Amino acid sequence: MAASIGREKANTAPRAAVVFNPTKSGIAELRAAMRAAERKLGWAASEWFETTVDDPGKGMARQAVTDGFDLVLAAGGDGTVRSVAAALRGSGVPLGIVPAGTGNLFARNLGIPVNDADSAAAVALGGIDRAVDLSTVELTRPDGSIEDHVSLVMSGVGIDAAMISNTNPELKKRVGWLAYVDAGLRSLPTSKPFRIHYRMDDHGTHGAHVSSILVANLGYLPGNIELIPDAEVDDGKLDVVVLQPKGVWGWLTIWRRVTWENRVLRKSAIGQQWIDLTGGDKRSAITYLRGTSVSIRIEGDPEEFELDGDEFGVVTAVEFTTDAASLLVRVPPQDG
Repeated sequence: MAASIGREKANTAPRAAVVFNPTKSGIAELRAAMRAAERKLGWAASEWFETTVDDPGKGMARQAVTDGFDLVLAAGGDGTVRSVAAALRGSGVPLGIVPAGTGNLFARNLGIPVNDADSAAAVALGGIDRAVDLSTVELTRPDGSIEDHVSLVMSGVGIDAAMISNTNPELKKRVGWLAYVDAGLRSLPTSKPFRIHYRMDDHGTHGAHVSSILVANLGYLPGNIELIPDAEVDDGKLDVVVLQPKGVWGWLTIWRRVTWENRVLRKSAIGQQWIDLTGGDKRSAITYLRGTSVSIRIEGDPEEFELDGDEFGVVTAVEFTTDAASLLVRVPPQDG
């Protein structure tokens, strides 16, 4: 861990604090990329801070805000980015990102370069600030205890959480996000629907048997899969996906929806007409909802929960509320 953060705010070159996950590869390359970007863009040398098992970044980022750094850069996966973002929420200090994880969904959806430390560092120091949403998450554990977290990406209860839990860590290191596909295929045979009660905003409570319910802040997954059409990180809304497949055919319907209909057919008038003719929006295997809050209560045994791609144990209830435009993120300059 680096020395404690500290500098007096003065008329000097801007300076960044880099919060990095030491378990990720490419840190030496990132240091070189940051030095090059600092020289080119007129920034002072950054100060570097390692995350720990006990603190994946929130404490370091909070101290960086207190000590007046102009930017806090998260170098790691979506979990590191989430921890740093939790500290920067509402502070007005922008978040820079150098993706170094498996999915890097938040960076991908914002157009931040992945697998390119030089370009990501240049965006962090020379990009523009974009105000985006995050959501607050209140978890209820089986013993009745309550935990508060934030979410930037996508969280859920059900088969998606089982998939995260079953992901082989060694395979994940070798093939990246494709390891989730392997885990998903292994999770399908043992996954059973469960009953939930959910409420969107101030509307009535609904009951349903589901295989999974996802709450998202964005729409694209790796492999150019558009899980949620029209989802935006700055629309002030949560996007909820309810999966209720009936057998193998139901899962095939969902797969066709997210890989073909959402990504291709919906982009044209003819494609939209074809979806309407084949009853695409009336199929019950996958349902889309949108609002500013959603509460979910699980009936029966607790279910596994995943938060932004991280395994988060079991829960009996969870509540999400959007916090619109509460985080500034450094993104690539807009064309033109």
